[in-house]
Amino acid sequence: MLLGAALGDAFGGPGDPGRGVHGGRPGVVGAATQLSLFTVDGLIRAHVRRDSGAWHPPTDIHRAHRRWRATQYDWGPDERRPDNGWLAREEWLYARRSPDRACLTGFADDTLGTLDRPKNPDARGASAATRSAPFGLLIGWEPSLVLQLTVECAAQSHGHPTAQLSAGALAVIVHGLTRGDSLDSAVQRALGLLGARPGHRSVTDALQRALAAVTQGPPSARAVEALASAEPEEEEEEAAAALAVAVYCALVAEDFVHGLRLAAHHGGGGPAAAGALCGALLGALHGETSLPGAWLAELEGRATLLEIADDFALELTQGPALHGPAAPSSGWTARYPVADAAAPAG
Repeated sequence: MLLGAALGDAFGGPGDPGRGVHGGRPGVVGAATQLSLFTVDGLIRAHVRRDSGAWHPPTDIHRAHRRWRATQYDWGPDERRPDNGWLAREEWLYARRSPDRACLTGFADDTLGTLDRPKNPDARGASAATRSAPFGLLIGWEPSLVLQLTVECAAQSHGHPTAQLSAGALAVIVHGLTRGDSLDSAVQRALGLLGARPGHRSVTDALQRALAAVTQGPPSARAVEALASAEPEEEEEEAAAALAVAVYCALVAEDFVHGLRLAAHHGGGGPAAAGALCGALLGALHGETSLPGAWLAELEGRATLLEIADDFALELTQGPALHGPAAPSSGWTARYPVADAAAPAG
């Protein structure tokens, strides 16, 4: 899933698939991939923190995204920061790749945005969704809890319900795929959970249109553009449109490249975001062997993505053996230090 999302981020956008979007050469990833890496880092630290009796994942996710923000301003890793861990010492991450302003401002201080008091109340872009696929990898969680955590963390930078619920819907769909559901079943579960949330209409309508488009003829760029281009009276939002395009293209894709070509190369809005979201869905649905090898060979940060994926799997399956009270010193807490983020009172 992480590799698929990164490929969609790196190769999805204006032009032909395979030419790249960021940094002038193929394979260079954008802020979506950077932020997704730090989302995983925060999830790992949240699980490490359970040993101390402090359990508030939104705090750890916020701190992780604060570390991402430092990469957008610092020249390189700051060895004076004991909370960095291994990921924030990766020098290749210290590059600006068109970050969303809402992310830069949302993570600018230690104040935690919440659903009642979100950061950037009018922010409705897709960047909260493009960093949220890793929440779907919490396969031991109930889907409703995955949705709740994702929207709480989206509120740390994006205050508009459409941005938050698009992020939550993506995470729930990925969660279903990683637990063996079909894509259609995973989307239906997301629709059911979203229906109880205030402000869900833009997202649920967009997903319903994506499902309907599958039955209305062969896959086509025209169908994608219809999903991506909002009608003024519908007040469609960028995040919901990008999610709808990604879901449609993943449902009709003949293979990864075909799906990404449809998602990321159209005349509507948000093609780069749609590419990242579609890549995440296709990666989760079909696995690593479905990804184009030539693109993987050029993908920036591939080793880092694989390393943190392995660490995430280790933490979720072997956590107590790595850092529990009876665990021998393994260096794990040096890789993922947690002393920087005490859970908030209450």
